[in-house]
Amino acid sequence: MRTIDEVHVVPLGYEHDRILRPLRKHDADTVYLLAADGEHTPLTPYQEALVEELEDDGRTIRFRETNLSDLYDVLAVVTTVAAAHEQDVVRVNVSSGGKLAAIGSAIACMATEATAYYVRAEEHVPDLEENPRTRGMRDDVVLPSYPIEAVSRDQVAVLAYLEERNSDSYTAKKSDLIEHAESEALSFIADADPANDKAKFALLNANIVDPLVDDGYIEVERVGRQKQIRLTDTGQNVLHAFRHKL
Repeated sequence: MRTIDEVHVVPLGYEHDRILRPLRKHDADTVYLLAADGEHTPLTPYQEALVEELEDDGRTIRFRETNLSDLYDVLAVVTTVAAAHEQDVVRVNVSSGGKLAAIGSAIACMATEATAYYVRAEEHVPDLEENPRTRGMRDDVVLPSYPIEAVSRDQVAVLAYLEERNSDSYTAKKSDLIEHAESEALSFIADADPANDKAKFALLNANIVDPLVDDGYIEVERVGRQKQIRLTDTGQNVLHAFRHKL
């Protein structure tokens, strides 16, 4: 029988105790450290000390290259890690990497089974070059979770297709999306087994086009008798965040 691991995801900001102490409290087996250049990120002395202490504790450390100032990049990395550990306990520290990293991590937890927690520090320290931002740990608080409905795999597949297919000389049409859905056996077509083209377009609109338009992820433009589909900037970001579903 497979054992259940305690997995923690931690944006590597200017912290030490806020990162280390919850890991020891929960006896984390595996720690994902999110940093700008992954394992090649230059570390401050106290960050180096943190990594050494984690290694001395016998914990598995895995760096993940992440832009902590990009909400969607943080969201993408955290959801990917959570998806890879669906059978484990996944906790995410939202207090260790700055505001945007915190928001991205919290949203990722709402879209997955991961649990977000916030660490209350005992003392704040201003000198970031020589000292971590805070000192000590009063407690760690589990944040309330408000589940959000993430985009479906079919929807992510269509966003990815639009990214690949559209160019300066060609913009995908609804018929292209149906052809792609059939060739890739996307569930909204494959499971329904529609009897004719009219039914296929109805399924496409109900499951893909209308929800993605409502969320602002795609735009539909009528050109003559055809409707062309374009990926928005928001849709591009969402594709980046949930591409792991493919």
